[in-house]
Amino acid sequence: MTRKRKNKASKGISNLSKTILNILRKERNKTFNYKQIAAILDVNDASSRNQIIKTLQKLLANKEIEEVERGKFKAVVNTEYHTGILDSTSKGAGYVVCDDFDDDIYIASNNINKALNGDEVELYVYKRKKHGKLEGEITSIIKRAKTEYVGVIQLSKNYAFVVVDGNKMYKDIFVPINKVNGAEDGDKVLVSLEDWPDKADSPNGKVLKVLGKPGEHNTEIHAILADYGLPYEFPAEVEEFANNIDTSITEDEIKKRRDMRKVLTFTIDPKDAKDFDDALSFEVLENGNYEIGIHIADVSHYVQEGTILDDEAYERATSVYLVDRVVPMLPEILSNNACSLRPHEEKFTFSAVFELNNKAQVVNEWFGRTVTYSDARFAYEEAQAIIDTKSNTIPAEVSLTGETYLADQAVADAVLKMDELAKIMRSKRMRSGAISFDKVEVKFNLDEDSNPIGVFFKTSADANKLIEEFMLLANRKVSEFVGKQKPEKTFVYRVHDEPDESKLQALQNVVAKFGYKLNFKDSKSISSSLNGLLSDVVGKKEQNLVDTLAIRTMSKAEYTTHNIGHYGLAFDYYSHFTSPIRRYPDVMAHRLLQQYLDGGKSANEAIYEEKCKHSSSMEYLATKAERDSIKYMQIRFMQDHEDEEFLGVISGVTDWGIYVEIVDNKCEGMVRTRDIKGDYYEFDESQYALIGRESKTMYQLGDEVIVKVKDTDLVKKHLDFNLIGKPNA
Repeated sequence: MTRKRKNKASKGISNLSKTILNILRKERNKTFNYKQIAAILDVNDASSRNQIIKTLQKLLANKEIEEVERGKFKAVVNTEYHTGILDSTSKGAGYVVCDDFDDDIYIASNNINKALNGDEVELYVYKRKKHGKLEGEITSIIKRAKTEYVGVIQLSKNYAFVVVDGNKMYKDIFVPINKVNGAEDGDKVLVSLEDWPDKADSPNGKVLKVLGKPGEHNTEIHAILADYGLPYEFPAEVEEFANNIDTSITEDEIKKRRDMRKVLTFTIDPKDAKDFDDALSFEVLENGNYEIGIHIADVSHYVQEGTILDDEAYERATSVYLVDRVVPMLPEILSNNACSLRPHEEKFTFSAVFELNNKAQVVNEWFGRTVTYSDARFAYEEAQAIIDTKSNTIPAEVSLTGETYLADQAVADAVLKMDELAKIMRSKRMRSGAISFDKVEVKFNLDEDSNPIGVFFKTSADANKLIEEFMLLANRKVSEFVGKQKPEKTFVYRVHDEPDESKLQALQNVVAKFGYKLNFKDSKSISSSLNGLLSDVVGKKEQNLVDTLAIRTMSKAEYTTHNIGHYGLAFDYYSHFTSPIRRYPDVMAHRLLQQYLDGGKSANEAIYEEKCKHSSSMEYLATKAERDSIKYMQIRFMQDHEDEEFLGVISGVTDWGIYVEIVDNKCEGMVRTRDIKGDYYEFDESQYALIGRESKTMYQLGDEVIVKVKDTDLVKKHLDFNLIGKPNA
C-alpha cells in the first residue's frame, strides 16, 4: 500500500495577508506572482495556492498592493515608509528613533525582522486599532550598526553559541565548530556576524579573536575596546614605518621655519602625562605688550598624507583614555618622543603667536611653522603653587621631584602674568554667554596590577584654566583666520548647537525640586541662568546630578566643514588645533592652515566633510569606551567594600528601580524595585519617584539614602545595591 504524501499547509496559512504584505514590502521594487509567493512560503498544495490567490485579490481590492502586469503584484509605495535607528531591548522588541515623528515608534518582537540594536532601518508605520497608538514593522535593514560583537562562548560537540555582552542583543550568535578559532568553553571572544539565513533563528558568525577569561582585568579592558571596534595595538607594518621616520632636527628644515628656540618656553601638563603636545612661550615686548606663543607639536610634518601611518591615524581618529591606559592615535616613537615637547629638547612645532596688551586684547597675530626649545616642564600642581604663593617656590608635596625647589624666576613671572591675562579672557568669555562646565572627574589610584586602591576627584584650578584659555585662544583665532577669508575656504570646525528647548524644560522640572529656577527668555538668559545653577550647586549633595543633567541638555559638539559657531564657548568661530598627537581633526586643521598660508586653493569640501563625520563618530565611540572603563573600575573598587554602608544620592528613577550615586566616590549602582522591602513601590513619573502603595514612603530623585553593596558583576558591568533606608529616618 502506497502512502499518500502530505501536502504542506493543507489546513491553511495563518496571517496570510500580513505575510504576503511583508514579502512584497521587503522587496517592493520587485513583482511577484502567486507561484513565487508559494515557493517563498514553502507550500505546494492546491488549497494553499488558492488561499494565496484569494488573498492577493483581497489586498488588491483594498489597494494595499497593485497588479503591474497580469498576475504580477507589488506593494503600494506610500508615505508610511520611514527610516530611523533601532533601539532594541533584550526581549527582541524595540523602538525606532525617527525624525518624521515626535515620539519613538514601537516595534513588537515579531515585527523586528532580524534588525539589531543601532541598525539604520526602513519601517512601515501604522496605527493600532486597539489603542490608536503608532507602531511599526521593520521592512528592511539599510545599514548594520556593527558586525562584530563581544561575548562569552558556549561550546557543544558540533557547534557553539556566543552569548553577547550587554542587554541589547536579543539573539545568541551561532558558530559552527570549525569557526571557533581555538576558543574554549567560557572564553570571552570577539565574534563576527557573517549572515542570517531567512529561516534561521539565530545569526551565524565566526570567532575572530579570543580575548581571555571573563572577569580578568586585561580581558575586560580589551573587551571594552573590541566592543566599540577600537584597536589596542598597532599593525607591525605601521610600527615599522613610524620607527623608520627621520625625526632629527635638521638645519635644512630649521631654515624653513621661524626660529623661536631662544624665547622662554615651557609646558604645563598633568603630573603623569607621557606626551606634551602644547607649550607656551612668553616675552615682554619693548612697547610693554606681551608676545605669547602657543606652540603645538608639528605632527603633520611627520605624518604625511598617503602613507600607511596617516591611514592608521585617520582610522583611529583619536587616542582613547581608559582608566588604566592610553590607547594612542600615533605610535610611541611619535606620541611620546618625536612629537612630544619634552623639556630641554628642540622640536618642530606649529605655532599661533599673539601680541596681547594688559587688557588681554589681541593686537597682532602670526601663524606658522616654528622650531622651539622647552626650557621647563611643570605639573599643574607646580604652576598652581606659583599662582597661589605669587612666588617661585615649589613645595615638595606638589613637585615632580618630590623635593622643594625654586623655579626659574623668569618662568614664575611668566606664569603669573599669563594667569592674570587668562582670567581677563575667561571673564570676557563668560560675559559673552559661555557656559562654565567644571564637572568633577572621578579618577582612581591604581596599584601595579591595576587594582583600584582609592578614588580621587579631579577639579580644575587656575593653572588648568590658564592653559585652557590660551588653547581656546589659539583654536578660536586659527578658525577665525581661515573662516573669514574671501572667497570662503574649506576648514574643519568644532561646532556646538544651541540646547534643545524640551531638554531645558526637563532640566527645569528636576532642579525645581531643589529650589532652583532657570530663565529661558533668550540665548544669553539661558547661558547666564545655567552658569548660575552650576555655581549654586557646587559642594552640595545634588552637584554631580545637576552637573550631569545640565550637560545632557546640551547639543553634542561635532566636527564639520559647515560653521555654526560654538554655543557652549560663546565663539562664532572655533576649531581644534592644539592636540594633533591625540586628535586627527587637529592634524587636518594644521594641513589646511599651512595650505592657505602658502596661498593654496580651497580643499575639497565633500572629502573633508566625510572625514569630519568619521572623526565625530570615532570620538563618540572612544567616549563610550572611556565611560565603560570607569564603570568597570567602579565595580572592581566596590567589590572590596561589600560590608560597608554608604551615603548616596538618588540619581535616576525608573519603574524597575532607583539609581544611587555614592557621595564619597561617585560610584553609581541600582536598587531594584523588587528588592525594596516593606511595601509595594510604584513609579510616579511626574514626581521622579518610587512611592509605597500602603506607606506612601517616597524615594525621589535627589533624595539622600543609605545603601549597601548587593552584587558586583564585572562581566555584565552591573553594580546592585540593597537599600538600607534614609539617613536619620
